[in-house]
Amino acid sequence: MSLRSDDVSHPSWLGKPIDARPLFGPESVSLLDLLRGLRREEWSRAAVPGWTVRDLATHILGDYHGRLGRSTESHQRAKGVGETLEAFIHRVNQEWIDLHADHRPTELIEALELAGTQVARQFEGDDLDATGLTVSWAGADPAPKWLDIAREFTEYWTHRQQIRHATGQDTDLEFHALSTVLDTFMRALPHTLRHTAAPAGTQLQMVIVEPPVGTWTVTATADRWSLAEEPRGRPTASVMLDAETAWRLCTRGIDPGTALARARISGARQIAEAACQIVSVVH
Repeated sequence: MSLRSDDVSHPSWLGKPIDARPLFGPESVSLLDLLRGLRREEWSRAAVPGWTVRDLATHILGDYHGRLGRSTESHQRAKGVGETLEAFIHRVNQEWIDLHADHRPTELIEALELAGTQVARQFEGDDLDATGLTVSWAGADPAPKWLDIAREFTEYWTHRQQIRHATGQDTDLEFHALSTVLDTFMRALPHTLRHTAAPAGTQLQMVIVEPPVGTWTVTATADRWSLAEEPRGRPTASVMLDAETAWRLCTRGIDPGTALARARISGARQIAEAACQIVSVVH
């Protein structure tokens, strides 16, 4: 396979479009219900490295405000000279949290309710076929709007799970949201395998079970790995993961070695191991 840079003008290699638009309203309600049920001391618990539950809730509010007020052009102008997208995102996120350090939980909840409703309404009217913001972990710059929107949904969902875990609760396995999140995360597979050379027609299948969410087939073509090709017989390699392991691997809640230890792998192990390097967040 002769690898080349991603062709942003023909993004069919990303697979079939995802419509996450109807999920933002219910996700906002679930977040608000979670936060309203927290005890005072739980707001100070560590949620992710360097951030408490309160910090993470503040970050979600910042994401809402960013979506309500930014465009691709203004987003790019805000970056410093020579600053990478990843560095820019991490810097702006921390600046937002520092700026709102004195917000009380009740104030955050009220602000999240207002902004979350506005964001859900905004996404309802978006055109899935339009051009969206970059999704760097999928190698799409710019990305089709459907992937940009779906990526945004995975951000909110993931942060809610992190708050749940920090406060002693399990992952919310509501199937529609979970399946949409994992479907979106799997769009990173072609980018993940971009440096894995294989003959055209080589196929890897990623199967998510417990619950049975779905199967994704990524195919080596003449110039890239693609999710657009149909499965053809027995795959060259396959990886079976439970849903909990899959979403935590994609968000780096666990490392690839831990995921591999839990996975059921068949076929070409080198390709399967490369697929388990998948990352579906900016990190």
